[in-house]
Amino acid sequence: MKVIYDKNKQNVPIKYWLPQEDLIEEGALEQALNMANLPFVHKHISLMPDTHQGYGVPIGGVMGLENTIIPHAIGVDINCGVHAIKFNTKASHLRKVETGSGSLGKQIAGQLMRNIPLGFNKHNEPQTDWDIDKYEMKDVWGYDQLKNEGEFENAKLQIGTLGSGNHFLELQEDVDNGDMWGMVHSGSRHFGYAIAKIFNEKAKRLNRKWYSKIPEDWELAFLPFNDKYGQAYYTWMNIAMDYARKNRDWMLNKVIDTVKKSFDREINKKVSVDKAIKCNHNYANLEHHFNKNVVVHRKGAIQAKDGQDGIIPGSMGSYSYIVKGKGNEQSFKSASHGAGRRMSRNEAKRRYNTQEMMEDFKNDDIVLLSQSNKDEVLDEYKKAYKNIDDVIEYQSDLINIKNKLKTVAVVKG
Repeated sequence: MKVIYDKNKQNVPIKYWLPQEDLIEEGALEQALNMANLPFVHKHISLMPDTHQGYGVPIGGVMGLENTIIPHAIGVDINCGVHAIKFNTKASHLRKVETGSGSLGKQIAGQLMRNIPLGFNKHNEPQTDWDIDKYEMKDVWGYDQLKNEGEFENAKLQIGTLGSGNHFLELQEDVDNGDMWGMVHSGSRHFGYAIAKIFNEKAKRLNRKWYSKIPEDWELAFLPFNDKYGQAYYTWMNIAMDYARKNRDWMLNKVIDTVKKSFDREINKKVSVDKAIKCNHNYANLEHHFNKNVVVHRKGAIQAKDGQDGIIPGSMGSYSYIVKGKGNEQSFKSASHGAGRRMSRNEAKRRYNTQEMMEDFKNDDIVLLSQSNKDEVLDEYKKAYKNIDDVIEYQSDLINIKNKLKTVAVVKG
């Protein structure tokens, strides 16, 4: 951990988990300085080793705020997160067993691609896994606008859908013992986006009314945590978190069912699973740090309490890690949520080409399936991201490694 603290430029220090300051891109550092000058920030700002520029707050940015919540410091994909499951079988079957559709891994990935809506696709009929009426939200601010915009009906169609961007479904292999794993990365879909948009706009209007001294171009419009709108946002955020977990549960169950049926059919092998590991990022939580109750915002970061299981996926086609937290107070008991981009999506598409990406996948014996043209997922190429092994090493005081997993097959939107 290193520290940036110029008393002439910032109210609190910025602590970061990188070997040197120049590894923080200029835009992310500017955003971190803005965060460090908020009047209600507590103690310091923490930047995880995957940090890069986002909207308002850099991805990998963690901070505790006193009686304040900031929608943009959580992000538009509330509780984007990861579920992982270990199968009690070896991943070598995925490569060695041939089926009528290619390798067993390719066959399973193909079934998942057909059975789980990807990208902007959704289910044709409402799903029963989620219903807004269960939460008794009709009297909470924001309900009418979300209802009038059709978000509740749309949410029923989108639960159990992957989305696009950096979201994925993967079959993986433990590099140490060959065990087979499955992993799902997705979030709260358009439902979380709608909540974030509504409350960020409300916060901006209120901040203008209050003549807030925080510049609007910082994109850090805030809500007092204990007032009507702050509590309304926190409540809706938690409902979006529950929605995102159920969304990943739906897909993980589909992965488990597909794997079991394929192994039974193709090699007459019964497969069982261990308890799933579930990990959240992009959220706020009321916690106690440095002798005070504060609202901890984790944007592109996971909670890493002492002994807490966590998941840190790498970029498409590289490695992912199952970890245990160390409860380091300097990071507000947090760790990185992934590898972190080292260049923009447009820059990745300018610098690399699809042929190069596919040759890498072939050399690494990885199956890549996508509903869109392979050119459309080039921005997720592993070379557009930081090296996940370095990112893990930089935060050795935040986490312990349990498992290192290599991609065998990946499905993208």
